Amino acid sequence: MDPNKTEKDNMDSDGEMASIMGFSGFGKKARTFDLDAIFETTRRTAIERSQHVLEERQKEDEAESSQSTKPSGHLKKNSAPAKSRKQESKSSSDSDSDSDSELIGPPVPPPQEEDEEDDEEMVGPPLPPGYTGSTAQEDEDDEEDEEDQGEDDDDNPVKKIPDTHEITMQHGTKTVSALALDPSGARLVTGGFDYDVRFWDFAGMDQSLQAFRSLQPCECHQIKTLQYSITGDMLLVVSGNAQAKILDRDGFNVMECPKGDQYIVDMVNTKGHTAMLNSGCWHPKIKEEFMTCSNDGTVRTWDVNSDKKHKSVFKPRTHQGKKVTPTCCAYSRDGKLIAAGCQDGSIQIWDRNLSVHTKFHCRQAHTPGSDPSCLAFSYDGTTLASRGGDDTLKTWDIRNFRKPLNVATELTTYFTMTDCCFSPDDKLVVTGTSVKKNEGNGKLVFFDRASFQKVYEVEVTNASVVRCLWHPKLNQIMVGTANGLAKVYYDPLKSHRGAKLCVVKSQRKERHAETLTQDYIITPHALPMFREARQRSTRKQLEKDRLDPMKSNKPEPPVSGPGRGGRVAAHGGTLSSFIVKNIALDKTDDSNPREAILRHAKEASENPYWVAPAYSKTQPETLFAEDSEEDEEADKEPEWKKRKI
Repeated sequence: MDPNKTEKDNMDSDGEMASIMGFSGFGKKARTFDLDAIFETTRRTAIERSQHVLEERQKEDEAESSQSTKPSGHLKKNSAPAKSRKQESKSSSDSDSDSDSELIGPPVPPPQEEDEEDDEEMVGPPLPPGYTGSTAQEDEDDEEDEEDQGEDDDDNPVKKIPDTHEITMQHGTKTVSALALDPSGARLVTGGFDYDVRFWDFAGMDQSLQAFRSLQPCECHQIKTLQYSITGDMLLVVSGNAQAKILDRDGFNVMECPKGDQYIVDMVNTKGHTAMLNSGCWHPKIKEEFMTCSNDGTVRTWDVNSDKKHKSVFKPRTHQGKKVTPTCCAYSRDGKLIAAGCQDGSIQIWDRNLSVHTKFHCRQAHTPGSDPSCLAFSYDGTTLASRGGDDTLKTWDIRNFRKPLNVATELTTYFTMTDCCFSPDDKLVVTGTSVKKNEGNGKLVFFDRASFQKVYEVEVTNASVVRCLWHPKLNQIMVGTANGLAKVYYDPLKSHRGAKLCVVKSQRKERHAETLTQDYIITPHALPMFREARQRSTRKQLEKDRLDPMKSNKPEPPVSGPGRGGRVAAHGGTLSSFIVKNIALDKTDDSNPREAILRHAKEASENPYWVAPAYSKTQPETLFAEDSEEDEEADKEPEWKKRKI
């Protein structure tokens, strides 16, 4: 057998198999590897390279030592011809090219003399001739001055007031009496004397500044207070009625406080307020608890999960122990204290867990009879600011509550909900002022907390400033005015998000409905397919109409005679019209009621029907009727007849 032929046949069979299976490689011998030999070769190579590296390092150390001892020799070496350098590179290339210890780059420069050390400190290109620059010491002084100036700006709280820009949102035409901003600063809520509560979303608004929702949660009651909970998922609504409401983030009802019994003397025994609410707020730590105060003389705390009864009751009292109305209330920053401003000018503070006796009490905080409109605790929790109806703003140290720390006067207010608040850094106190119509502009006034000097003011509009709110996260100031405006003051550099989101969005163009350029008169019944078929004979149509109960119904003939079946003839279609007509035809004069009654006296005595038959069986027999009649006749005789007898 020919071996060449056999090998050729095998190759043909392998080609057929490759075409069938889709891959080649049949008949080739597999390659084998000796792992032990590979490992041994690798080990020897590693040993040789490590020895080579050690030798190179020793040579470098010797060269450095020789350079340090003989600098002139080093210079001579560097000035060697290019041929010697080529030989050195050739000799180094003969060594192992994989070594990582070879020197790469130009040779090491020679060490310079001591007088050149000052020049080595200069970094960068040489200075141009004639340049008289500042020294390093002067540069350091300039940097220190800039740092001091920055520190002065940080210490000056006026620089942090965000009032460079503003946006104006139109709530309505009446006073904006309530403002609320959720903790994240994404949604603003306004309430007013027009009973409306409007929701504004900064991220969803454009430059048109339109509210995305408006509702009347308390029908025809003015909105007194709005506030978001600490989680931002619920909204407290305090209005002019006796029941506070809790709405969710989108304005849907979650809870309504019950109303108490107004006929119970002790307000502790009622389950809710019995008179108009004045104010309310959320607990700063517990997300389900909130507080309200009312004209019934109580401050009550509530739990959102329990809508049957209040949680606890606090009753403010005068120095004589009489009931007094709280006009505003507030929690301390840690939630352990409850403060209330009362109509007698006093500020009373209780421990949240002890509702019987006050913990701090200042009886002459404001002028008696003036309603304190706002209480606000500082962020550090040691200072209380009170806005009074006596046109004053006062700050109090809770640890020494007898006398105010500072007093600001001549701050006119005409509203019982004029606000005051602290700045986010606790260095300023802010409040608004009121003006009469067309007599000036309402202002937003800033006072330094330490010295209580008026450091800044902003003229808002030609109406009173009622509400103010300085959000710590956005660093923006929200203001509610008496002419229905809600303004937001911000600084593009110092403020964050909030109003900055909506002012950059262009106003959306209104889409007008597409109108037809040419009026078309469409008469579908003019087409043959919509025309009704004409009747060839009227007899068939009459037969169909006879079978129709509506068309074949005989109308009722006119009534003649006294009438029957509820229909009265000649006097209208109903019985009431007949009675009215008879009453109008009655000509009897009943102007004298006595004569009208006595007209029936004879008939009643002759034919008794109502009273006499009812008492006929039980009426006693008359024994002295004749004598009594004679006495009556004698009494009726004139005096001259009696004397004659």
